[in-house]
Amino acid sequence: MVIRHESGVTAVRAVVQEVYGGPEVLSLAEDVEKPAVTGEKDVLVRVRAGGMDQSVWHLMAGSPAPARLVLGLRRPKTRVRGWDVAGHVEEVGPAVTRFKPGDAVFGSSPSGSFADFTVTSEDQLATAPANLDLAHAAALPVSGQTALQVLRDAAGLRAGQRVLVIGAGGGVGSFAVQVAKVDGAEVTGVCSTSKVGFVRSLGADDVVDYTREDVTARDETWDVIADIAGHRPLDRLRRVLAPKGTLVFVGAEVPGVLGGMDRQLRAQALSPFVGQSFKAPFARTRVADLETLRDLVEAAKIKPAVTATYPLDQVPQAIRDMRDGKIHGKAVILVEQT
Repeated sequence: MVIRHESGVTAVRAVVQEVYGGPEVLSLAEDVEKPAVTGEKDVLVRVRAGGMDQSVWHLMAGSPAPARLVLGLRRPKTRVRGWDVAGHVEEVGPAVTRFKPGDAVFGSSPSGSFADFTVTSEDQLATAPANLDLAHAAALPVSGQTALQVLRDAAGLRAGQRVLVIGAGGGVGSFAVQVAKVDGAEVTGVCSTSKVGFVRSLGADDVVDYTREDVTARDETWDVIADIAGHRPLDRLRRVLAPKGTLVFVGAEVPGVLGGMDRQLRAQALSPFVGQSFKAPFARTRVADLETLRDLVEAAKIKPAVTATYPLDQVPQAIRDMRDGKIHGKAVILVEQT
């Protein structure tokens, strides 16, 4: 809904927060000033949908604590939540060359995507897949790019290698399984009981239910391990990592001030002294990766596994469900507009 006041100022809806905390700190404001194109490379997007991923929770909670040095020490620098975005271009800056009003786009918006409109930079967007609706396109950017950068960039994945994806039933994991299969790997996925069938449907060659089996106790090794939001001890992961294999940490969900970053730091310190390699990349938006995802979707090689959608006023519930492990693959926030 767009509100036009008597003063002529246009206001829009947006999910905002003023302090760090749980989902209760979020509220749907219906009188937020419409963002404006001010930079030469700015793109104003009329939002159709925004993807939900763990980064939304981390930004909301200001966790781990050291991240507040960037996010804002006492309160978030950016009030509007959401990162993934898909929608139509409304307006462009004078130096924008790749888009025009009306184009369907997807990508990232650091200024927040859970809103009727958002402003982002041209280099944060790509033309949306032609064979995908915008609700599903909104699930691609953060999780899809993270999977690409973990497997292809950090791990240097090659055809024929064995890949272990821990957290295969989530957003990044669901893309990691698919990308690894596209690249010719043999894939083992680890997930909870309720997600076993889902992970198998993504193409995993083997699926391990972590509530029934500790995969690190197996008498086998993997060339690449993607530990997504995990908490397993480093020595246990090394046990099932090939002697020249690569372990990639993708976030962590460990209690404490560092939120699991200490495990990654220990691994990095160990790396020069062993044959195994340990990586902890920070995923970022790159046009080339967005275009790769688009090409893979249009070639029917991968698809965003969207299993839940929520209206804009249900963002807090979406976050709770994600944190409780109730969502298989990706959830999407639908932004209804009139």
